[in-house]
Amino acid sequence: MKTEIYQKDSLEQAAKQLQQEEVVAFPTETVYGLGAIASSQTAVERVYKAKGRPSDNPLIVHVSSVEQVIDSVTDFPEMAQKLADSFWPGPLTIILHPKENLFAKAVSAGLPTASFRMPNHPLTLELIERVGEPIVGPSANKSTRPSPTSAQHVLDDLDGLISGVVDGGVTSVGVESTVLDLTSPYGPVILRPGVITKEEIEAVIGKIVDKDDLTVSEAEKPKAPGMKYRHYSPVKPVVAIAGEQALWQKEMDQLVAKGEKIALMANTELVAAFKDVASATYTLGEPGDITAMNRLLFDGLRVLDKSDSDIILVEASPKVGQGLAYMNRLEKAAVEYIQ
Repeated sequence: MKTEIYQKDSLEQAAKQLQQEEVVAFPTETVYGLGAIASSQTAVERVYKAKGRPSDNPLIVHVSSVEQVIDSVTDFPEMAQKLADSFWPGPLTIILHPKENLFAKAVSAGLPTASFRMPNHPLTLELIERVGEPIVGPSANKSTRPSPTSAQHVLDDLDGLISGVVDGGVTSVGVESTVLDLTSPYGPVILRPGVITKEEIEAVIGKIVDKDDLTVSEAEKPKAPGMKYRHYSPVKPVVAIAGEQALWQKEMDQLVAKGEKIALMANTELVAAFKDVASATYTLGEPGDITAMNRLLFDGLRVLDKSDSDIILVEASPKVGQGLAYMNRLEKAAVEYIQ
């Protein structure tokens, strides 16, 4: 199969491919999604096959309007409307109860719920409008690999396995959306952190339920993507490090003594301090710039995975605000966390 590259002037061709139950990747502000019409079991199963995704890992339904969600669910509560007014289009996914037999069974992976998001990218909003119905959109990468933040990342993993990629440039956010469950009997709960923080959500709808453990057991079905399985991992082992420069020095000295080639992914100061020791480096922005760290994390992992290094050391972040999203992804990618 030849994977076509679609631009704005060929968006209608991408829409026709989706209408014909083919799989087409698309850009969002977070990461690239792997698109298929949500109503087709055949199309959705092609998404799972292309990704190598476990069948009990649900998909997010992407829409171009709030009305598409309202038409798709049994109830659209006032809380959902407030969230949509505040954060859509944008990196927030809301879990609701869908109408029966509207979406392919594989979308919800056997659960009575469905996840909805309106992405903040003009090409994709236009694409969904042209298709005329919602599309699923898990990250457009092979399962367990770092999520794609450019069309080239998609091709690196899926070239020849999908019909096409809509090239919308490099994503602006870089990590997947915050997932908020509005179907829990205990109240709203964040199942996956993103750049829209708990504090920002509470400012709109009031107090939400704390959920410290964002994973599920092997016997449980995950209610949202990213809760159960290992994610975001390059081939080379990743070690996350939190601490002052002295801790980095200690760890790097030990690795050098073992003859390991080190790839370093950190802020400008750490990269400058250890650039002569590392065989490859990737800069995550100025110290403390969590926006840059989130935006660059997946690209950095992919770039350094192609280097001649044996191990990738990555700077950790405090688990506050948007740092929760960053660390959620980094800890899933890492084999070790040193602090």
